[in-house]
Amino acid sequence: MNKALYIFLNAVPVLVMIALIPLVTDDYLLMSLYIVIIVAAFFIKRERNDVAVFIFGFIIMIVCEYIFTSTRVEVFVRNSLFGLMPVWLPFLWGYGFIAIKRSAEILDLRKK
Repeated sequence: MNKALYIFLNAVPVLVMIALIPLVTDDYLLMSLYIVIIVAAFFIKRERNDVAVFIFGFIIMIVCEYIFTSTRVEVFVRNSLFGLMPVWLPFLWGYGFIAIKRSAEILDLRKK
């Protein structure tokens, strides 16, 4: 299988999560759906350090989004987490970090 297909397949959970945003208006239901998608994705394929990367992405993006929203660089209409951002957003970012990590590993061009 070629690299582009592997990258696309790793991005599918993120694309599905993004597609659900306009369809699911309840932030807590959307967060629950994200958790189901993430657990299913980990059940299908979990690589070394995926959980650590997810937790790192989850936490670091809460901090970054908090800074962006509290300084009004970014504003969310849906603000169920800290009154500043949607509660589902850290889950999306956390899994996004997984997709980025896997894509970077697929594209690794270092000479071995």
